[in-house]
Amino acid sequence: MTKTIVLILMICLSGCSSQPQRVIPSASVSIEGEVVRQRLLAHYREWQGVPYRLGGADKRGVDCSAFTQLAFRQQLGLDLPRTTEGQVKRGRQVSPTTLEPGDLLFYRSSVKVRHVGIYLGDGQFMHASTSRGVMISELNNPYWADHFWQARRLGP
Repeated sequence: MTKTIVLILMICLSGCSSQPQRVIPSASVSIEGEVVRQRLLAHYREWQGVPYRLGGADKRGVDCSAFTQLAFRQQLGLDLPRTTEGQVKRGRQVSPTTLEPGDLLFYRSSVKVRHVGIYLGDGQFMHASTSRGVMISELNNPYWADHFWQARRLGP
């Protein structure tokens, strides 16, 4: 286990010099948070670019809540409801200033239109975008910042 953690940290640190500066500073992440981040990134690499399809739950097309449901089940062993409406009732609400990898991020663009993604750390989240499919976005993107609704944490 210790060798695995050291390997994960070495991989993360080796990429730091090539990373562009972020507007949102990176908070220190626990070892557990880094493990969650790496598992979520593995899920992202597998699904990157899969197109958005309302009601979809496979690689032919996936919607945002199915994408988060699959990520939590396959990478973290946690079951989530199938819909954004069900997912927003899980866990506890947390402040955007205390986000940790694996927190669910919820957005509203109108009363009925809701969106969910998963926080990765370093000011980024992964989600199934209606326009570009499965992708990683920045929290400080004006669109996402304007439509932020709430963040929820499933763990302790």
